[in-house]
Amino acid sequence: MPEHTMRASAVLATLVMSCCAPALAQQDGAALYATHCAQCHDGDVQNRVPSRSALQAMSFDHVLGALISGSMAAMAKDRSEDERRAIAAFVTGKAATGGVAADAQGRCTQQASGFPQSLDGPRWNGWGVDVTNSRFQPADMAGLTAEQVPQLRLKWAYAFPGASVSFAPPTIVGGLLFIGGTDRKVHALDARSGCTLWTFATDAAVRAAISFAQLPGSDQFAIFFGDLRANAYAVNALTGTLIWKTKVDEHAAARITGAPVLHSGVLYAPVSSIEEAVGSQVTYECCTFRGSVVALEAATGKVVWQAYTIPEVPHPTGKNARGTQLFGPSGAAIWSAPTIDVKRSAIYVATSNSYSNPPSATSDAILAFDLATGKLLWKQQATPKDAFVVACFTADKTNCPDDHGPDHDFGQSPILVTLRDGKRVLAIAQKSGVVHALDPDDDGKILWQTRIGKGGPLGGSEWGSAANGDHIYVANSDVRFSRDGTRQLDSTQGGGLFGLDLVNGKIAMEVPPVPCGDRRQCSPALSAAVSLIPGVVFSGGVSGFLRAYATADGKLLWEFDTARDFKAVNGVPAHGGAIDGPGPVIAGGMLYTNSGYGQWSGVAGNVLLAFEVGKE
Repeated sequence: MPEHTMRASAVLATLVMSCCAPALAQQDGAALYATHCAQCHDGDVQNRVPSRSALQAMSFDHVLGALISGSMAAMAKDRSEDERRAIAAFVTGKAATGGVAADAQGRCTQQASGFPQSLDGPRWNGWGVDVTNSRFQPADMAGLTAEQVPQLRLKWAYAFPGASVSFAPPTIVGGLLFIGGTDRKVHALDARSGCTLWTFATDAAVRAAISFAQLPGSDQFAIFFGDLRANAYAVNALTGTLIWKTKVDEHAAARITGAPVLHSGVLYAPVSSIEEAVGSQVTYECCTFRGSVVALEAATGKVVWQAYTIPEVPHPTGKNARGTQLFGPSGAAIWSAPTIDVKRSAIYVATSNSYSNPPSATSDAILAFDLATGKLLWKQQATPKDAFVVACFTADKTNCPDDHGPDHDFGQSPILVTLRDGKRVLAIAQKSGVVHALDPDDDGKILWQTRIGKGGPLGGSEWGSAANGDHIYVANSDVRFSRDGTRQLDSTQGGGLFGLDLVNGKIAMEVPPVPCGDRRQCSPALSAAVSLIPGVVFSGGVSGFLRAYATADGKLLWEFDTARDFKAVNGVPAHGGAIDGPGPVIAGGMLYTNSGYGQWSGVAGNVLLAFEVGKE
């Protein structure tokens, strides 16, 4: 599933398919919703599709944009413009804003001619800090010690208009902060104050982290990212001017949910899709998408090679009960950022489940490709025969594969670690609740496997783990929902944070689940990615709390409740909520976190919060 976990991706698909606005459109919108949307959004598909309350937290413009050109465009392609507007009006209960600029306030008073800080200074570049995706920030880059963590105080909040899901984490380089939003914009902020330098409009929402580098053969510095229409971009980091844009996959359901990674002048973009949701329609010829990695020239955006996670082109496999042609094999999307192995000139990716039969041997797997050519070097599958689409959770299971799997794909990036004795390990946690360690120098041979959770469509472990040279730190989701049909989070199930010895997989540190108490829309689940500095691991929860623990013994060092209202520096109404998806980012003595994730019945929100060490 993922972002990914999550399928946060596939779900966002079905999710965007509902909406609201003017009173006149209500009646038509209600009928359209009942016909085309209710089966998923009002049905028993809590593991995949956001509830009506999550959709109501969005703006009319956000939902309409998703239906027209965003992640839901494939689902809504047969709806007219008026019908899309009616659906958006009905689901959100809101009208169009008329295009009012949401970033009009909070502009930086002085436009910098260059970067406020040295490019060699503190930075967090991309999803995992480094090309190995360690999510471990060394002391000199963190600028924050274990002793200082209890003194962290909120410095500023930045709000995204109309958003109810915080997908993309920030990237910090040269004193600037770059972040994508569900408002279909990339925002460049001053990292210390949160004031806005520029915004760049994208074709669709950006849910992946942004990578920064000097444009090869140029004196320009650029940011690189992908959107939910499978476009990869290069944009001038100082001005917000487009350098190039490339469509990396023409499949209607294709998207980029993992951060593209730069290495030696080449940008490697992972490709995922929402066909897992689209394929649930009984009239849809399910399924034809194959995940891939696309290598692009960083200077021009020109495609160098595209390597598919399923080598075989999908072919007809029969018809469903409604007479619709079915295809396979399909799926094996890549939800997360690839990992670069400079020593072996390899790139590692983690794949999703298959979408249709026959299940692929490269789904739910770790794959190694050659950096220069895209040739498959080796594969290691964790869960075989995991063919699954969202229809498996709906009343009409027409397109659900026979003997469907548990939906235990990988939503996070593999982490490449060199141990103290020089041995190398490729470690990753899975939605099954199992943590795997592979040998990258022996064709992915399994070194050890350790279970830390029960597993499920939303984890097990979801978005991301973190590792240093000794341990990998893994958050457990195991989120569960009430069984009374109300689609409420079960406040008693899920959670737990673990530190595992990378040599043998033994659990060396464990933090038990933290109860919700009387908090509404709460779960102890820890679905978001975790982040690491020397001596401290940071983990945000569906409860809305961001917490810091000592890696030595799991002692709680600091916590902050993000599920409340904030005054945003850009003047947009701001509120935090559940923390899910991206994890904390630490650089230059500051810590940043997203808050607000209403997709799985958690508290919706729309803020990026920035903390620094302060006094009481």
